[in-house]
Amino acid sequence: MRDPRLILTLGLGGVLLFLLGLSLDHTGLRLLSKPLPLIALLLWLRLAPAGNYRRWISLGLLLSLAGDMLLEWPADLFVFGLGAFLLGHLCFLLAYLGDTRRPALPALASAAAFGLGMFSLLAQNGLGPLQLPVALYALTISGMLWRALARLGVPGIASRSAWLGAGGALLFVLSDSLIGINRFVGPFAGADLAIILTYWAGQFGIAASAHTRQG
Repeated sequence: MRDPRLILTLGLGGVLLFLLGLSLDHTGLRLLSKPLPLIALLLWLRLAPAGNYRRWISLGLLLSLAGDMLLEWPADLFVFGLGAFLLGHLCFLLAYLGDTRRPALPALASAAAFGLGMFSLLAQNGLGPLQLPVALYALTISGMLWRALARLGVPGIASRSAWLGAGGALLFVLSDSLIGINRFVGPFAGADLAIILTYWAGQFGIAASAHTRQG
């Protein structure tokens, strides 16, 4: 599928069907529709310029898709989903790192402060045996966010791509944080909707950064 209109239809159809399944609390509909937006992004990404950046972003989306299904499956597969998303974040980190390795110390400080703050919030409410996996995850997403922010203002990287990548990373980290708060701090109203919408928006930004990376 190389027609952007068909890809857009697939993605939006998946979003609408999943939201319907969410409102109806229909597990089967959610399971069938949840992968469609990420599949659409992967198909769309194939239309972007080829190279290592696109390759790492594509692999990150594939691993995120696996994490999607593991978290949505009607069983407690949280640790496995966490592992899939962790590997996905590492792929995004490698994509960003391939564009620049400048220290970007203000970005490092911001990402580290966010990661430490979020882990502290979750840990003080008791993580039990998940403390080490969650700490590793917090470190990984903080690293991914740092490298996404480090692309801002780098010569040779289109400004639009840098901002889309950074915005996508921020939204993805926000979605992960909402998952942690909802699971370990306390459930809150509208959590499922807020988590999935920030997640999809974040993934779109990350994928779009590959389309606008040059020029």
